[in-house]
Amino acid sequence: MNRKAVFLDRDGVINRALVIAGRPYPPSTLAELEILPGVESALAHLHTDYLLIVVTNQPDVARGTKSKGEVEAINCALAQKLPIDEFCVCYHDETDRCHCRKPAPGLLLQAAERQQIDLHKSFMIGDRWRDIEAGYLAGCRTFFIDYGYKEKQPEQVDYVVSSLEEASRIIMQLNGE
Repeated sequence: MNRKAVFLDRDGVINRALVIAGRPYPPSTLAELEILPGVESALAHLHTDYLLIVVTNQPDVARGTKSKGEVEAINCALAQKLPIDEFCVCYHDETDRCHCRKPAPGLLLQAAERQQIDLHKSFMIGDRWRDIEAGYLAGCRTFFIDYGYKEKQPEQVDYVVSSLEEASRIIMQLNGE
């Protein structure tokens, strides 16, 4: 349990979320996929000292509005361009009451067990309250990328930043302590 990780939400952290009426949504197709500015260099920097694990809710699969294959195609495209070690995906909807859907910490806990990760030396970066709550419940330090969405905000967060790039700089500074 001596490995460290940065857990990352996908949509809004790595790739651009589609914001409709102040709420973020994942890209529907590969054509809509756009990696955010600064993400490639930020992840390359972090990957020198941390495992990079994407933890993402994709309830559109359970809702029948997107196929598992479409989600996996987007993950595959991101994996080809970015140094991501693992993708952990919850395909359930809220009504399924699973342990893997954020804000539950299941995805992080499962990855920590598989990869022998010390969660207290790890970080969770997200752009929604669910991401931050999952990180907090797993015992990670948390970074909230605040885009001003018109929805519930995190109740407890360690750092509020404007981008993954800013979060990566802080993490690397903390790593040097």
